[in-house]
Amino acid sequence: MATKASKAAARLMISPAVLLLLGWMIAPLALTLYFSFLRYNLIMPGDNLFVGWENYYWFLTDPSFKAAMINTLVLVGGVLCVTVLGGIGFALLLEKPMFGQGIIRIMVIAPFFVMPTVSALIWKNMFMNPVNGIFGQIASGLGFAPIDFFGQFPLLSIIFIVSWQWLPFATLILLTALQSLDQEQLEAAEMDGASWLNRFRFIMLPHLARAITVVILIQTIFLLSTFAEILVTTNGGPGTATTNLTYLVYVSSLLQFDVGMGSAGGVIAIILANIVAIFLMRMIGKNLDA
Repeated sequence: MATKASKAAARLMISPAVLLLLGWMIAPLALTLYFSFLRYNLIMPGDNLFVGWENYYWFLTDPSFKAAMINTLVLVGGVLCVTVLGGIGFALLLEKPMFGQGIIRIMVIAPFFVMPTVSALIWKNMFMNPVNGIFGQIASGLGFAPIDFFGQFPLLSIIFIVSWQWLPFATLILLTALQSLDQEQLEAAEMDGASWLNRFRFIMLPHLARAITVVILIQTIFLLSTFAEILVTTNGGPGTATTNLTYLVYVSSLLQFDVGMGSAGGVIAIILANIVAIFLMRMIGKNLDA
C-alpha cells in the first residue's frame, strides 16, 4: 500500500510540469495543423479559406522540395560522418595523459557552447571570406587564387561549420564511454601480443558502439532542423544548393508570406523527424539489448 501511495504522490507532484510541457507542445502543433488546412496568406488578410490537403500538395510538388530533401540528407549524413569519426579520434587522443590535459579538453569542447549564429558569422567573415578571410590570405600568400567557399562549395561549407560545432559533443560522449572501459582488458590483450589496431577493433570499438548510437540519435534529431547556419551564410543559395527542409518552410512562411503552405511543410518536417527518431530509437533498443 505504501508503494502505491508513494507512486500516486509522485505522479501528483510531477503532473503540473507534465501538463505544462504538454500544453507547450500541443498548442503550437494544433495551430500548425489548423493553419495547414487553410489558405492563409499574410498579404491577403481575411482570406482564410479551408482548402483541405491543397497546401500539402503544393508543398510536396514544389520544385525546391526534392532539392531540400536531398540537401537535408546530405547535410545530416555528412555531419554525422565527420563528428563520429572525428569524435572517436579526439576521444582516443584526449584519453591519453598529456601536459595541459584539462585546458586542451576545455578548448576542444568549447565550440559546442558557441551560438550557431555566432559561429556561422565567424566562419563566414573571418575564415572563409575570399577577400578578407584567413584562408584567402593564406592562399594569396602562397600564390594561389583564394577560394570562394560559399560560392563554389556551399553545402560542403555548411557541413564543415555545423560539424565544427557538433564535434565537441560527440567527443565528450565518446570520451566518457572510452574512460569507462576496463583497462585490464587492454593490458591483457597487449600482453598477449595484440597490436593497437586489433585492440581498437575488437575491444574499444565494440565498447563505444552504444555511445556512437546515442550520438547519432541526438545529433540527427537536431541536425534535421539546421537553420541558423544556412540563414547567416548562404540564405539557401546559390539557387537551392543549401536549402534544406527547415529553410524551405521558412521561405514559404516568412518570405512568401504563405502561412498555410509553410504550416503544411512544418507538419511534413515533424512527421519525417519522428519517423527517423523512431527508427533510431529501435536501433538503440537493439543495441542496448545486445
